[in-house]
Amino acid sequence: MSLVKRCRPRRTTGLPALVAGALALAATGLAGGPASAASQDTLHDLAAAQGKYFGSATDNPELPDAAYAAKLGSEFGQITPGNSMKWDTTEPTRGRFDFTKGDVVTDFAQEHGQTVRGHTLVWHNQLPGWVGALPSAEVETAMTDHITAEATHYRGEVAAWDVVNEPFNEDGTFRTSPFYNAMGKDYIAKALRAAHAADPDAKLYINDYNVEGKGAKSDAMYDLVSGLLADGVPLDGVGMQAHLATQYGFPYQMQANMQRFADLGLDVAVTELDVRMQLPADSAKLATQSSYYAQVVDACLAVERCVGITVWDYTDKYSWVPSTFPGEGAANLYDDNLAPKPAYAAVRTALGDEDGGDDGGDDGSTPGTLKVQYRANDTAAGDNQIKPGLQLVNTGSTAVNLPAVTVRYWFSGDNGATTYGSWCDWSPIGCSTITHRVAAASTPKAGADRYLEVGFASGTLAPGASTGEMQLRLSKTDWSNFDESDDYSHGTGASYADASKVTVYVGGELVWGIEP
Repeated sequence: MSLVKRCRPRRTTGLPALVAGALALAATGLAGGPASAASQDTLHDLAAAQGKYFGSATDNPELPDAAYAAKLGSEFGQITPGNSMKWDTTEPTRGRFDFTKGDVVTDFAQEHGQTVRGHTLVWHNQLPGWVGALPSAEVETAMTDHITAEATHYRGEVAAWDVVNEPFNEDGTFRTSPFYNAMGKDYIAKALRAAHAADPDAKLYINDYNVEGKGAKSDAMYDLVSGLLADGVPLDGVGMQAHLATQYGFPYQMQANMQRFADLGLDVAVTELDVRMQLPADSAKLATQSSYYAQVVDACLAVERCVGITVWDYTDKYSWVPSTFPGEGAANLYDDNLAPKPAYAAVRTALGDEDGGDDGGDDGSTPGTLKVQYRANDTAAGDNQIKPGLQLVNTGSTAVNLPAVTVRYWFSGDNGATTYGSWCDWSPIGCSTITHRVAAASTPKAGADRYLEVGFASGTLAPGASTGEMQLRLSKTDWSNFDESDDYSHGTGASYADASKVTVYVGGELVWGIEP
């Protein structure tokens, strides 16, 4: 049976409630609000007080789960359909459209006073087979027709569109797809113009992953959007997916990267945030996860044109991660039982909630108050000294008593002497205040049978402050060579970046990083 477009009745009040709500906070571009006005302490409430939104992805199979839907409808002010607006669902056969599943999501959003982010109009993945089989000369027409039909159908019900999704390879080159193969990079401008013609009021975005920090891929995105703006192409923002992982470190200079896009006059949105880890989860990994979530919030709050954050579903119960990354998971703010995790409390605190939510602690603090950043001051892996550069950062809202803090850089002693010397060569806080020693690991592992432990004789670290760099080094007493190539904490980066394999302790309790 043929699938036909279902004509949807328009609300007699003109713009739907979700768009009217967005106009009240036009600077955010996607500012909705949960229908539950009685509760004033949801994640979205906290974000809205900062001029942002806080949302969650969802999908049709989840919505019949009443407990899940209740939390989705009350805690979050914006929702993104995970799959129901993608091409393989909406136009499985050329020219025959079915928006039934997407309509369920937009109806849910309207019932709960939420905005909707449309996802996605043009993507190389989840395409019906007929698209890839088209002659090149027909691809542009098919793309324009698809965009026009879908954006017209949801006009006034979708506040923003991810018009083009994931156009780049990791090295910043353009990804091949039926659209790129037929039109080159011009397909992006053509898609944006078609979307704007179909829905002039919707915010239009280009969305990609691994563009959150500075690097080749985000540089390519910056060059692309700069050129589009110069050519007068309708473009409102850049979506940074932010599928992060505790084992890979936090994105380099995320705030600065957001700001450079904002300086072009574009909005920035965190569109698909989650922070996965290698299973099983433990307290150290959950602490790192909490810190990453909080740092994303901090970066967005610091950039005026970062309009908001969407988590890629809020609960581990419906996470995409385990099926895509075997052995990994626990990526979301809520666990499988819809109970909030430490990361939820960390996000609340970062959003300005004084209580920070219930994270199970007894002092109101949240994990991830401290973090350590690392750079290699000597990139040679085979000489007779190890020279880590470290700096400690207070990401919390209260001062930290430094004598209670220790930092461990993990390495392997290899052959030669089993006794060591260690030195602090320079630090802005003064090497006389820094203690250091080499100790044997209680449970030796490959690449980590010893650690350099750094401590502090005195001082406090104010909220938001850093110790500045501590230029450290160590050697064996016989000055024999190391092989740092497999050392657990060793890296080759020349700039300071968050280091999850360098651990931080307060009062002997792990608060940052992942032990080997």
